[in-house]
Formats: sequence, C-alpha cells, structure tokens
Amino acid sequence: MDHLPIFLQLRDVPAVVVGGGRIAQRKIELLLRVGARITVVAPELSEALARRAAAGEIAHRNAHFGPSHLEGAQLVIAATNLKALNAAVSAAARLRAVPVNVVDDPELSTFYFPAIVDRSPLTVAIGSHAQAPVLTRWVREQIEALLPGTLGTLARFIGERRKAVQQALAPRARRAFWERIVRGPAGSCTLSGDTPGAERAYERELCTARLTASPATGSGSLGEVYLIGAGPGDADLLTLRALQLLQQADVVLHDRLVPAAVLERARRDAERVFVGKGAAHGVRGAHTQQEQIHELMVRYARAGLRVARLKGGDPFVFGRGGEEVEYLARHGIPYLVIPGITAALGAAAATGIPLTHRQLAQSVTLVTGHPLEDEALDWSALARRRQTVVFYMGVAHLDRICARLRAAGADPDLPAALIERATLPGQRLVRGTLASIAALAHQAAIAPPALLVVGEVAALAHCCAECDTAGTLAPPMRRAMRAREARYEHD
Repeated sequence: MDHLPIFLQLRDVPAVVVGGGRIAQRKIELLLRVGARITVVAPELSEALARRAAAGEIAHRNAHFGPSHLEGAQLVIAATNLKALNAAVSAAARLRAVPVNVVDDPELSTFYFPAIVDRSPLTVAIGSHAQAPVLTRWVREQIEALLPGTLGTLARFIGERRKAVQQALAPRARRAFWERIVRGPAGSCTLSGDTPGAERAYERELCTARLTASPATGSGSLGEVYLIGAGPGDADLLTLRALQLLQQADVVLHDRLVPAAVLERARRDAERVFVGKGAAHGVRGAHTQQEQIHELMVRYARAGLRVARLKGGDPFVFGRGGEEVEYLARHGIPYLVIPGITAALGAAAATGIPLTHRQLAQSVTLVTGHPLEDEALDWSALARRRQTVVFYMGVAHLDRICARLRAAGADPDLPAALIERATLPGQRLVRGTLASIAALAHQAAIAPPALLVVGEVAALAHCCAECDTAGTLAPPMRRAMRAREARYEHD
C-alpha cells in the first residue's frame, strides 16, 4: 500500500485553491460539502465561482499566486493548466509541510482525491494511487449499485443509539447486538423507510440482549424472511435490492426455476436448500410440498436466521408468494417482499415482442396454463382481439389451450409464440398461429420452462435468427397479419 487512506475533518479548516476555472470548481464543490473555509487565488473566476464569491461562500484573492498566499492554510490544491505554476504551488506547500494536491499530477502531490460513494454519514473512498482513474470510477459505479441509497439513514439510526447501547450492554455483547441490528429486521425496516418497525425491532433486540446470558450471535433473536423474485433467469436481471438481500441471507430456499448463476450471487457461506416441486427430488404432492416450505421458513427464522425464499420471476405472479406471506404473518415472522422481473416481461424483452402496441394490443393478461384452473378462466374474454394473453406453465397443455381459445371464438390465424428458457443462453423462439403452434412446438421439442404469447404482437418478434426455431412467418400468417393491420388502420 503506497498511500494511507484517511478521512480528514475539514469543517472551518482554512484551505487554499489556486485556479479559478472548471477544474478548480469541482474541487471547491467537494470542500464546500465538508465545510472547509476556502480561499481561491486566481486573476479570474468562472461564472459559477464568481457567484459563490459574491454570496460569501468562498473568499477570492484577485492575484497571481505567490507563496505568501499559503500563510495559515492547512490544505492546498493547485488546479491550473500551467505546469510551472502548479509546481510552484506544490513546492511552497511542501516547504510549509501543508498537504497539497496538484490535479492530475501525482508526482507533485502529497495526497489525492479518491472516487467517493456518499451515503453520509457513511462514506466509501476508492483509489488506485492515481494510476487508473477510469478503473477507479468503474469500481465506484459497482459499489454505488450495491449499496442502498438509504444506507446513510441506517448509519444515523445506529449513531443515535450508540450511547444507549453502551450503557445497556457489556462491551463483549455489543458487536453481536449491532450485527443483529444491521443484518436483521431493524436494519431491513430502516432501509425500506419503516421507521416505526425499525424502532420496534431495535427495542426487541435490546431487550433480548439484556436478558440473554450468552452474547452469541443470534441467541434469542428472531430472524426474518425475504421473498425474492429472481427474475426470468439471467442473473444480470436481478434487482439491486434482491442482490443486496441475497448477500445478507444465511439460508436460501430455491426452486428449480432459479439458475445456478443466480444462486452464485448469494453469500458464499449461505446454506442452499432446494425446495422445488419435482418428482425427481422425491416430492409427491404439490400441496404437501408447499406446507413443507412454509414450515422451513418459520423454523429457520425462529432460529434467528435470515431466510431468502428465492423464486423464479416475481413472488406474486404465479409464485404462491401470497400464501407464504399469509403463513409468515400468522406465525409472527417478519418478512420483506422483493419484486422480480416476471417471466412475461423478460421473455418479451428478450424476443422483441411488445406486450402492448398502440394498434394491436391495448391490454395484457397473464394466465396460468395449469389445467386445474380451466373452469375459473373466462375463455371468451381471453379469445377477444386487440389484446395480448401470456400463458405461464402451459407447454404440457398447449393443445388444450389452443383448442379452448379457438372454441371460444379466437381466429385460428391469430399469431402465437412460444419462448423457451427466456433470457438464458439456451433461449429458443417458435412462432406460428393458434392452428399451428402446437405442432411447431412438438417438432422443435420445446420443453418447460416456456411461455405462450397469444395475440397480434406475437408476429412482431425481433429475436435473433439463431434463437428463432420457426424462421420467418409462413405465407398464410403474413397474409392474415396484413389483413388485420389494414383492418385496424380503418377502425
């Protein structure tokens, strides 16, 4: 390590900036944010700096730089485009043992500015010893994406209660207590803006810590459950909040629709538990299996663990998330629901199928393709034109779905598309009509997970040729589409 990263207290500290242009302006903005007393030495100021000087926010010495301008300074910045002048500022500062930064010249500097992630009062500084500023900025962007914007609120929440905890708990118990606050319900509630919930969780943890003899992490504390939507498959489509909570979870309960690449985003030492509903895993009844999932969530949470219930797509779109939330609430388990990109949206984006279209579809309906729900569906409504209908879990019953739609009045030439493994490397697209899609899917050996999209928009797919099994539209389908478009233009 060539430089020691430190945080300086600069409130009311005299700082001198030599230069009055755009580069100086950026550094002055930073110094103003931390309350430094700034004097700018320059014959001319930019418009923005002139306004600040007129408002009394900075002092301006209208002069060419001389060493005497550094008298009393405790921090110096040279921000001119004149090499000789910058060197003179650096030499004068070094002679007085005052820290100096010469912008974009590490050889003349005794300190430099890092890239900053500001979640005040929490601050993250990233540096590369001035060797790779572009890389430094890229790392900052990655950290910005990972850290919640409300992290500063959590830092203030903790800071406001530090003295009370110091008075209430012995030193050896404090670290475990604060870990439970940061990683547990109190921290989650604070980050999500639930201040009353955070206060209740904090008081509960503090009471437990007072009464518990053992200071071990998790002793006597209640965990929580995160119902996380894993999205359509591509790990890069996880939401930031989902990624943050996966990094916190002690246990991950996942189903077969969650790819390995998504699971790899979880904390490395988290326990991973498969809870899929497949015969290959020795599970018979789906209802029994759901009850087992309920029991697992409660059992782990009551052991003081943070549980990620990771689901493909979105928890509340054919994910049985509603049932799980009800069960958790009945048993007093804190939970958070993190939405995910549902499969219909992911498949639409990946294949270029617009689910709505000003001329072709004014509504979207998401439907289960499970046969047990047949009688609960309004097939005549699903068969109407000027809409898009997306069937989940319908591949095994494709013939039945197409037959029910046609029996309800849907045009046999209505475009339809099947998307297999949407957003994943093995994605495939089959396009046809209600009359042909089942046969095309059989020929292509389409297998779950796959979505069926029915509606005029299904003919608008702009997917790459490599993943389009059916190729271009068949002549009858093209004719039907042209006829519909002509009809709609005159409606």
